[in-house]
Amino acid sequence: MTTIHNLGFPRIGAKRELKFALESYWKGESSREDLQALGAQLRQRHWENQAGLDLVPVGDFSFYDQVLDTSFLLGNLPERVQGFQGDELDNYFRVARGRSAQGAEEHSACCGGVAAGEMTKWFDTNYHYIVPEFKADTQFTLHASRLLEQLAQAQEQGVHAKPVIIGPLTYLALGKAKDESNKLALLDRLLPVYVQLLEALAEAGADWVQIDEPILVTELDDEWQQAFKKAYEQFKPVGVKLLVATYFGQLLENTALAAGLPVAGLHVDAINDRDGVDALLTLLAKDKVLSLGVINGRNIWKTDLTATLDWVEPIARQRGDRVWLAPSCSLLHVPVDLESEQNLDADVKSWLAFALQKLDELRILGQALAHGREAVKAELAENLAALTARRQSPRVHNPAVKAAVAGLSAEQGKRKSEYAQRAVKQAQFLNLPAFPTTTIGSFPQTTDIRRARSEFKTGRLDENSYQAAMRAEIERSVREQEKLGLDVLVHGEAERNDMVEYFGEQLEGYAFSQFGWVQSYGSRCVKPPILFGDISRPHAMTVEWITYAQSLTQKPMKGMLTGPVTILNWSFVRDDQPRAESCRQLALAIREEVLDLEKAGVRVIQIDEAALREGLPLRQSQWQRYLDWAVECFRIAANGVSDATQIHTHMCYSEFNDIISSIAHMDADVITIETSRSDMELLDAFEHFQYPNQIGPGVYDIHSPNIPSEQHIVNLMKKAAERVPADRLWVNPDCGLKTRQWAEVIPALSNMVAAAKTLRASV
Repeated sequence: MTTIHNLGFPRIGAKRELKFALESYWKGESSREDLQALGAQLRQRHWENQAGLDLVPVGDFSFYDQVLDTSFLLGNLPERVQGFQGDELDNYFRVARGRSAQGAEEHSACCGGVAAGEMTKWFDTNYHYIVPEFKADTQFTLHASRLLEQLAQAQEQGVHAKPVIIGPLTYLALGKAKDESNKLALLDRLLPVYVQLLEALAEAGADWVQIDEPILVTELDDEWQQAFKKAYEQFKPVGVKLLVATYFGQLLENTALAAGLPVAGLHVDAINDRDGVDALLTLLAKDKVLSLGVINGRNIWKTDLTATLDWVEPIARQRGDRVWLAPSCSLLHVPVDLESEQNLDADVKSWLAFALQKLDELRILGQALAHGREAVKAELAENLAALTARRQSPRVHNPAVKAAVAGLSAEQGKRKSEYAQRAVKQAQFLNLPAFPTTTIGSFPQTTDIRRARSEFKTGRLDENSYQAAMRAEIERSVREQEKLGLDVLVHGEAERNDMVEYFGEQLEGYAFSQFGWVQSYGSRCVKPPILFGDISRPHAMTVEWITYAQSLTQKPMKGMLTGPVTILNWSFVRDDQPRAESCRQLALAIREEVLDLEKAGVRVIQIDEAALREGLPLRQSQWQRYLDWAVECFRIAANGVSDATQIHTHMCYSEFNDIISSIAHMDADVITIETSRSDMELLDAFEHFQYPNQIGPGVYDIHSPNIPSEQHIVNLMKKAAERVPADRLWVNPDCGLKTRQWAEVIPALSNMVAAAKTLRASV
């Protein structure tokens, strides 16, 4: 019999219960016991959702982030929080977001909060993790009570539980050395703690443990390859069977290394690495389990079950019960339940599978392998009909859009003049001071804003009333910015639900879910739009709102757009054509909007490419092909304007050193980037690369409720000026302010403006 199992389940709840419970706790509106009880309820429900699987993951639930969970599991806490007493959960949230619950902090002890842990993207996904911090003297100690309690809860529920942990090599690779130490030098201290953990799980009754080592799909030098062999040799005596799980990419030159590890089984992402399975069938010992990730855990399209069986059945005949089936990766990256969608376009809905439906697909495959295809004849026929309808649908294919992409020329991706000439014209037109201040685009999405949007969508608020409500919020944002003394204003994006969904709703070729939420970080959830067909822009999307905001002030007003690469990377993207092709279609649509903004008199236009780096392939040898088309698409979108129009772009939570030349090739007049949590370390890229244009390093960490002081911002900008000439620096937050409260935003931005004035006085 083929074992059917899962690597991880969405933790937020079908109705985002975890999000609301977290935010209630942080506000001091509910107790720690309330939060913990909700967590237990969600875990129980999610295990019930996975009933029928042969092995169910435990330890995939987290109150914020699974990597941060691992840091606490291993006793690896940053020094700045080690002195805090009290409940571990409060310390956990201090690392995650700078503070725990309102009322749980002693102001005199922590001055309103501590520096939150640095946050960056989990491989090439839009999930953010808290970066582990290491020093040469870092020590590790086991704190496994939380994981063991979850295992006990699952066992009491009758679940055949498979504990899931992040492997030691991936944990070290994901972390950052805060001194000059070599992270791998810590392995000898780390491994005994992992041995203790595995022995504790075995003693608690686990027979299998899933150890996630996704860095096996990246390029590993000899030192890291040898470290893998060393680590897993030490795990051989533990009394539990180990399944090493890889995902998100191809093993390639690491195939023999992965196959040779002394473990009971290996999981591979057969969506991304199907061609590599043949080599594994030769290299993997006959007594080892080969787990095949045959259901896409990263996207929401139905699996071609017949084609999958055509491929898997011969492998199952060859290896018997040593073949397991699973999703390609954790289902953390997809929404929970398609059946919740009552308003989704019926055609598109029939083409989709969310987490629960993906588990159903797995069960169908398992039944077919166990009892023959005849046992699931009706399910296979229904699946084939849906796939055929999608392939043949005229709503998917638009010949005019394809012709426009085919007609693109190199000239459409070039500005009229070089940056130095443009900069002079822009300076004359905008007349900005040194260290100009701005924000990244959004202002707080208040309860009133969300209520008005909800009532408008449900028909309880008519269009005129909705427009009036949004105009009032825009005016509020403009007036607050004028009072603060910001130099380049934004309209605040009151009318926007999400920086990608808002644009997708106005483009042909997109569909939208009502409950298709996925976790981005902590309590932050996003609802990616569904890119199912060729993209076109039937009408202007932002011009009316931006021109209204500009009419309220004499200061420059930025037009705010999301760039084509970010729209692509933060959507559920069609899988029937190359991503580059879809991106060029998006670039043409955004280009039309840019040109319409310029015609309307908007002379500062920001085209956010927050997700440019996260789209990089996991192997550096494959980067350039992606960067070529990604940068091309940004340039198509941005470069039809006159020299006097200033183009901004924004990127967040990315390491820039290794792609700085491609970023420069984007040729944006101003780039704003996240740097506050890294203490300006991300600007190290600019020490050895003479970036030619202007830069706004973020000085206000908007993912934390902490308010930066004027002096803190001055110090950060002085560090920035050591790497970038002061006359090319802007002062701005890390990212948009939609998730913060006005009571936090106003003092933080006031300190930012004061810091800019202090800096100007020193020039």
